Amino acid sequence: MTSAPFPDDWQRALVVAAHPDDIEYGPAAAVAVWTAAGKEVHYLLATRGEAGIAGLTPAEAGPLREDEERRSAAVVGVTEVEFLDHRDGVLVADLPLRRDLAGAVRRHRPDLVVTMHGGDTWTAPEVTPGALNSPDHRALTRSVLDAVADAANEWIFPELTEEPWSGVRYVAVHAVGYPPPHVVDVAVGVEAAVASLTEHRRYLQALSDDPVEEQARRQVDMSTLTEDGGREVGFRLFWG
Repeated sequence: MTSAPFPDDWQRALVVAAHPDDIEYGPAAAVAVWTAAGKEVHYLLATRGEAGIAGLTPAEAGPLREDEERRSAAVVGVTEVEFLDHRDGVLVADLPLRRDLAGAVRRHRPDLVVTMHGGDTWTAPEVTPGALNSPDHRALTRSVLDAVADAANEWIFPELTEEPWSGVRYVAVHAVGYPPPHVVDVAVGVEAAVASLTEHRRYLQALSDDPVEEQARRQVDMSTLTEDGGREVGFRLFWG
């Protein structure tokens, strides 16, 4: 399979993730490219990542990680970051989550919705033992795909006060595996992506004794470096 370029016929994107740092581990380099080209990008986080730092209580970690995410977003040109306040670690693909996501799509009125890889594993299905994906990621991605349709239907979640929005042209899911169906050339966005992930300083310090900047560069290399030395972020696309 040959990868196709990512479409450019959109102006406003909503990037949806489960936790602070999810976007920085994946599509942040693409976000940097998009905003540099004049696209408008908003972030939506289902949780505040409050269960993500060992030894730090949720009451302490939540505000800290929210602040890290806002700083991280600013590095790649994103000024609007919304948190839905679902509990970290126990996201469920249920009607309350779908309703909240649909309401957010109506508020932000994007042409493009981007979300994270929601497969069962980070490895290919045939690889065993496989590396399990987070249950929050799996629930979030499934719910985002459903919520885009919900946002356009006036009879689903009629309690929502926002006007229905049917303007989503594409839904893009961050692709794991090579080659991806659609790609963004992110060569000019790599340094911004590294700086963006570096803003999650306290989180990364809890993961490893390696310097934060080294961790960030290693992760961005893993998510963008191609077999021929190029830099790409891959997506699977769906019609909105």
